[in-house]
Amino acid sequence: MNLRWMARVLALALLALSAALHNAQAEERTLRVSLNTELQVLDPIVTTINATRVFSYLVYDMLFAIDEQGNYKPQMVDRYEVSDDRLTYTFHLRDGLEWSDGKPVTAEDAVASIRRWAQREALGVQIMRVAEGLRVVDPRSFELKLREPYAYVIEALGKPGNVIPVMMPARLANLPANAAVPEVVGSGPFLFDRNSWRPGERATFRRNPRYRPRAEPASGLAGGKVVHFDRVDLISMPDQATRVAALQAGEVDYLEIIPADFIGPMRRNRNITIANPRGAGQIMSIISLNHAQPPFDNPKVRRAAQLAVNQADIMASLGLPEDLYLRECHALYMCNTAGESSAGTEIFRNAGAERARVLLREAGYKNEPVVFLHSESSALLNSMGLVMVDQMRKAGFNVQLATSDYATVAQRRLNRGPTTNGGWSMVNIIWNGIDLVNPLANPGVAYNCAEHYSGWYCDPRQTDLLRRAATARSEEERARLAGELQTAFHDNANYILGGQFSAPAAYRSDLRGVIEFPIPVFWSMSRR
Repeated sequence: MNLRWMARVLALALLALSAALHNAQAEERTLRVSLNTELQVLDPIVTTINATRVFSYLVYDMLFAIDEQGNYKPQMVDRYEVSDDRLTYTFHLRDGLEWSDGKPVTAEDAVASIRRWAQREALGVQIMRVAEGLRVVDPRSFELKLREPYAYVIEALGKPGNVIPVMMPARLANLPANAAVPEVVGSGPFLFDRNSWRPGERATFRRNPRYRPRAEPASGLAGGKVVHFDRVDLISMPDQATRVAALQAGEVDYLEIIPADFIGPMRRNRNITIANPRGAGQIMSIISLNHAQPPFDNPKVRRAAQLAVNQADIMASLGLPEDLYLRECHALYMCNTAGESSAGTEIFRNAGAERARVLLREAGYKNEPVVFLHSESSALLNSMGLVMVDQMRKAGFNVQLATSDYATVAQRRLNRGPTTNGGWSMVNIIWNGIDLVNPLANPGVAYNCAEHYSGWYCDPRQTDLLRRAATARSEEERARLAGELQTAFHDNANYILGGQFSAPAAYRSDLRGVIEFPIPVFWSMSRR
């Protein structure tokens, strides 16, 4: 009897332990996410990869942030003043801000962070070019003094990408800006669990107990970032079909991008919600040209390539439902936005392969090889790239396809040398619409004559226009100069626009409070 009694006690103990473990797991509310690219780099100042951008929104915060309507609101800043002559900006940080290591956020940290960011970002470079000084006033206040007015100071400090002006402790921000910081110390709503990070498998983030949300409702990247999940897991799933199957089975809760082939069936699944972004929430397909090497150092050859592109065919290659793309959009600042413009688009009338061939002959093109970098591993870039290559060949270009995975393409794209020495001529990429609405932040013009930005376009006319836009005093003048910049963009063929489309997120329908922003954010979200 003693043996039977002991066995019964042991069985009851095991059941109790199992129940306790189950309850512990249930109590730790976990959101499981699959991104379109893997997290590899942990510093948003040295890369513009979207996975790092998602990482940044989780662990860092910014002085200002953009809301769902495109307005810039104070975030880490409590209040600020601008002098009547628009030359002095004084910023006051919110009370009680702390870094994840427990130390207070100070004005010294903010000044050092701005200086580090400004070494890598076009808007930051422009501000520092006209800055007389950036100094600490007291532990929670700092001042930016300009030699001449600059129209986009707040927009620059709240820029959502490409290089994001995140705040970090001065001891890290004072390190060289061309290398990733050795530690992740932020003041954002989540903490990065670096010890459990397994690149290519899983990255875990836990709710930051030190984070103090703003009082306003969350909107885009602005407002109160109230966290309801204890933990967010970014789970690597390279295979697209595997991601969708995991979402259907409830093994993951959120996909950053759902492949086009699955959108129709998933729209009929009441357990799955498909986002429906519009305007600046959409994506622009881009062909990047290497201006530093033949044949695209010749502007007439660039224009021939520009006229060879048929956006409708490129967009059709994605297999998206017709409500998720535009057949044609030549607006540098995205179509269906407040900044949409037709300036400079008359050159696209009667565009096509025949007109492109004529211009190519006039340019003196001698059948030089055009190396097109093709990302076969990307669901978006793969199909679009193949159509672009076909269009270039029909126009008379001698295109050589260099197919590899996205990581290899991204690395090779940095090579400024000739194609005979590992260089390139064309590559298709994508830009998030939210990054294009501000002319001084739009990579299509903002990096004009910048040595560190791949493509290396340089047009003296655009340099002058950017300077004038930076000091514009009225909204009317801003709009006029934005139109002139778009005209110069098309005339110089900085890049070629391949079309505007949606790459929607998909998530389990039991999630509520989902903020539909171009880049995934995970505050405000909870499970019903």
